[in-house]
Amino acid sequence: MLSHYEVIPTLPTSDLKRARKFYEGVLGFIAHTVENEGVIYNTGTSRFMVYPSAFGGTNQATAMSFQVPHEKFDDEVSALRAAGITLDTFEFADAVWEDGVMHLGEERGVWFRDPDGNTISVETH
Repeated sequence: MLSHYEVIPTLPTSDLKRARKFYEGVLGFIAHTVENEGVIYNTGTSRFMVYPSAFGGTNQATAMSFQVPHEKFDDEVSALRAAGITLDTFEFADAVWEDGVMHLGEERGVWFRDPDGNTISVETH
């Protein structure tokens, strides 16, 4: 069944050139594969794809989550802020928000949007 295969998150964009500037220029990813259908980026042991679509930015839920070790979280959040990323907050039961960072027990997370409005999170694991 499908549980035996790799999965690649796919993020729609209305403007692939603009999306590449964000993912490569702001977040620092290196394009692994570039095709008419989109761009694939490697990250850790995973990959994700950004592809042109008329539906770019219509998803209101988290599209992709990066899982980082607790000890690396603050550095990653600092790097996002230094790159000009604005962190989002929202209602979440039992969560405490501090300067854009959600605290839920021992876990912490931040959420931000790409230029199309796709929501991306960075969370401790």
